[in-house]
Amino acid sequence: MENTFEVRTDLAVEEKESFPGDGGEISGVSLREWHRSGSRIKMTEVKILDKKGEKAMGKPVGTYITLEADELSKKDEDYHREVSEELASQIERLLEGKKFRKPDFHVLVAGLGNSSVTPDSLGPRVLNNLQVTRHLKVQYGDDFLKGRSMPIISGIVPGVMAQTGMESAEILKGIIMETKPDLIIAIDALAARSVKRLGTTIQLTDTGIHPGSGVGNHRVSLTKDSLGIPVMAIGVPTVVGAAAIVHDTVSAMIGALSNKMETKGMGDFVEKLSSDDQYNLIKELLEPEFGALYVTPPDIDETVKELSFTISEGIHLAFLGQEES
Repeated sequence: MENTFEVRTDLAVEEKESFPGDGGEISGVSLREWHRSGSRIKMTEVKILDKKGEKAMGKPVGTYITLEADELSKKDEDYHREVSEELASQIERLLEGKKFRKPDFHVLVAGLGNSSVTPDSLGPRVLNNLQVTRHLKVQYGDDFLKGRSMPIISGIVPGVMAQTGMESAEILKGIIMETKPDLIIAIDALAARSVKRLGTTIQLTDTGIHPGSGVGNHRVSLTKDSLGIPVMAIGVPTVVGAAAIVHDTVSAMIGALSNKMETKGMGDFVEKLSSDDQYNLIKELLEPEFGALYVTPPDIDETVKELSFTISEGIHLAFLGQEES
């Protein structure tokens, strides 16, 4: 049986990078990269256009926008505000033509994940910072929000199946039936292929979300097909697989082995192995002892806390037009 080397990632930009060259020549996929003038944020837009692109990328047809902000891990209010403003701008761009500025537009924000597990708590923490407005309509009537040109914003933390015994999709279907939102924004923690992207990359997509896919824990997808209304997803990678770390460092290991006479033969042997064989060799050595491991940074608690404010501010700016103080 042929082994296929695969390092899990939820990021379309990392799938694009796995192809030869700059990834811009993939059939059925378009690529655009840019920096705004004076901005410290790198923007990448990957559009999967058809079934060919879908098959090549392993992700559904749609638009994937990535904000790469290397300084997000630092406590810099001006920088986080810049990221929030860029996130708001990209949310508005994805919603262009959907008349989301109308007073009776209703967006439901779903904070996915487990609030008790720090790397998986991004969604619930964003909801803790979210300014909801639907209760004002319920309490004061339809004209209250319309008179202030405010959209209807509601939020839910559906928890995880181990806590509720229900899929997030099942819970959201019930809420959709009762409250009839126009759009869902799902916030979730993601898995990355590269350590450098942990806590510094935000992915925004109009394709919905597939909870747990990056760590091999597949749950029912949250998409327009499954829920009946458009689903936008915002995610930040907070974990990386141990196998991915090994894959990132294997070339350095080969170099170190090859530079010493006593280990040169071993370095040459490993260097001649294909990526699949290198991966399987390390997997055979590590997994019987440690199992499948996922790694998160030591400062993840502070990182998730800061990111939750940055993302909630982006949502406020997109729909309310002002920052929440």
